[in-house]
Amino acid sequence: MTTDLTADETTDHAAIQGMVDAFFGAFVSGPGCAERMDLLRGLLLPRAVIVRTCGMEPAVMGVEEFIAPREALLTGGSLTDFREWPATGRVEVFGDIAHWFDSYAKAGTQEGEPFTGSGMKTIQLVRTADGWRISAAAWDDEREGLTLPTDAG
Repeated sequence: MTTDLTADETTDHAAIQGMVDAFFGAFVSGPGCAERMDLLRGLLLPRAVIVRTCGMEPAVMGVEEFIAPREALLTGGSLTDFREWPATGRVEVFGDIAHWFDSYAKAGTQEGEPFTGSGMKTIQLVRTADGWRISAAAWDDEREGLTLPTDAG
């Protein structure tokens, strides 16, 4: 029996990109937030690690520690018209591990003030019996002295 690795790779890349899109799609303010957070939980391994850097001491979070404050912010009313999206991205797969890396953007209104931003995210995934799941993610945002590479988003 032979395996068509090209077909498998295409299927893996499509599945992973779908998960990345769903990950970013969870971060939208307004109605349906609880359902989006439940979907996000399903994308993550139960003990996934999420790290925020953004020029501060890295904040290392577990799944609920990551989701709870974001759900509160997205539903609290001070942040409106918010969304995040992948601007670009590349997927690399080797066997049962994969990596998505590149730029993302965000926009919204906080306390009545419109804002935009961008940065870079890395998302690591592993193949499980139930399909691909996110095992780790980390991000850093643009700020004074740190801008996106010219080949990103």
